[in-house]
Amino acid sequence: MKKLILFILTLIFINCGSNNHVSENYEITGGTATKYANTITATDLKNHLYIFASDEFEGRNTGEPGQKKASEYLKNFYINHNIASPIGENDYFQEIPMKDLKPNLNPSENVLAFIKGSEKPDEIIVISAHLDHLGTYNGEIYNGADDDGSGNVAILEIAEAFQKAAENGNGPKRSILFLHVTGEEKGLLGSKYYVNHPVFPLENTIANLNIDMIGRVDEAHENGNTDYVYLIGSDKLSTELHILSEEMNEKFTQIKLDYRYNDENDPNRFYYRSDHYNFVKNNIPIIFYFNGTHQDYHRPSDTPDKINYELLQKRAQLIFYTAWEVANREDRITVDK
Repeated sequence: MKKLILFILTLIFINCGSNNHVSENYEITGGTATKYANTITATDLKNHLYIFASDEFEGRNTGEPGQKKASEYLKNFYINHNIASPIGENDYFQEIPMKDLKPNLNPSENVLAFIKGSEKPDEIIVISAHLDHLGTYNGEIYNGADDDGSGNVAILEIAEAFQKAAENGNGPKRSILFLHVTGEEKGLLGSKYYVNHPVFPLENTIANLNIDMIGRVDEAHENGNTDYVYLIGSDKLSTELHILSEEMNEKFTQIKLDYRYNDENDPNRFYYRSDHYNFVKNNIPIIFYFNGTHQDYHRPSDTPDKINYELLQKRAQLIFYTAWEVANREDRITVDK
């Protein structure tokens, strides 16, 4: 009887396992992922953002001195944390010539950093955010703490977590490109330039996780569950990516995933309004992480003191877990739509 019960339990375990969409070594890597996700902290995010969205950076207007300071800040972070450039030694800037920018804009640059995959280095996951904002107007600085300072500091913390994993022999199997694009506020110019001049072939770019405003709570959630994030586009090109994303959240972060702006009939058309869309146009699966607009959106009052840093931490950890699974699973994400 004991042998029969053991046999039945074994069959149940095998059958349950056959429906698991996440990687075969999931239970092993899950604990490892948590170790590094926990290095992403509200304190570090806050420290970065109070610099990145400070008055010193003058609102980070594309091609202007404040934006250049922001690019240097990102570059120096990667140098100081021994995270390599995919372009060349200490050259973290993908320069964008004036002909690829709009009239009256000075030359600008994307900032790129890179962790090489240990087993499938030619397959690339791109984690992106736009580094620019609106600059100054009528003597007021538009600091852009949420838009999109929050996305940039999240990438820094995610990159540091992956780098710590790599230094401990737990680096991602696939390569990860950390991409800070310029000119988003001027028409998605930096991401357009990247996909037209990719550092790595687009056919080897298996997913883009794009972050644009993840530090605040919008009016729709102010009086309810503030522990949420909007996901847009996760199911548009890859059913597999959407399922994986939900499983990572259920396992690790338990944030409410709000899909209201994923609706094809959404009048805001957010799916088309951030940098991921240039990857979509090249048939690359994406997830767009977003907290929704608020009363400080595109106003001088979008300042670091308004950010919910504990929530920013949790959202950044969700993105880290998702990237970790995409990078370490056996097979690359499939495009089925």
